[in-house]
Amino acid sequence: MKTQTSAYWTNHFLNNSKINRIDWTLKPEISDSEKQNILKSLQAWQLGETSEGKHLINASNKYAKAINDEEYLNAVKLFIKEEQKHGNNLGKYLDLIGEQRIKKDWGDSLFRKIRYFNTNMELWTIAVITVESTAQIFYQALKDATNCTLLKQICTDILIDEASHITFQKERLYIIFSQKNSFSKWISYHAYSCFFICTSLVVWLAHKKLFKTGKLNFYSFISKMRLKLKKVAGKTVLFEHEKVFNPKILIKQNSYN
Repeated sequence: MKTQTSAYWTNHFLNNSKINRIDWTLKPEISDSEKQNILKSLQAWQLGETSEGKHLINASNKYAKAINDEEYLNAVKLFIKEEQKHGNNLGKYLDLIGEQRIKKDWGDSLFRKIRYFNTNMELWTIAVITVESTAQIFYQALKDATNCTLLKQICTDILIDEASHITFQKERLYIIFSQKNSFSKWISYHAYSCFFICTSLVVWLAHKKLFKTGKLNFYSFISKMRLKLKKVAGKTVLFEHEKVFNPKILIKQNSYN
């Protein structure tokens, strides 16, 4: 797998910010029954997408200095800005359908408390990968849960962005993982898997009504999450990647960009 430099990702996020995939002249067309099935989850996810990302920026700044790659911090800031765009678009949709933007949700509060004390880039990276992976399934289910063209466009825009977000974070996880010794790699691999699956279960419990409306039962949801785990932090991927990847080369490349 090819691993890109931080400068590449900075350019990617800058270019992607210029693309508009949503026609806001469309009126939201959503039935009362559809709204009832998705509203709570839509409100909760909108809140989660509006984080200022201060703690992630602090962790990224510390990490970027440690590896002498200042450009990585710029890429992370643009990544956060793109996530905030998602929150703004979801909020705009809530405004259009006459519903409130909530200020508190138990799932969002739990995640914020966990990340408040986290300054470790590895933990941040696996956490973001996990959330982005569940987001892909969530927004596809949300897209399938109604016949509203505007909402479908909003979900499609987010899904396109999320694919790149996962790649961006996955590459960073590989870089960090490849620098560990054998024992630390074994511990980290199992920790990644445990965190990923546990978080998946929490997301299912919080949004099972939305997932079921989007034609996903528990078995289908977990199967999709396990497949995503295999693709981003599976044993074969992580341990084979170290054979061909030299993190010192990438860090040196970043220092010249």
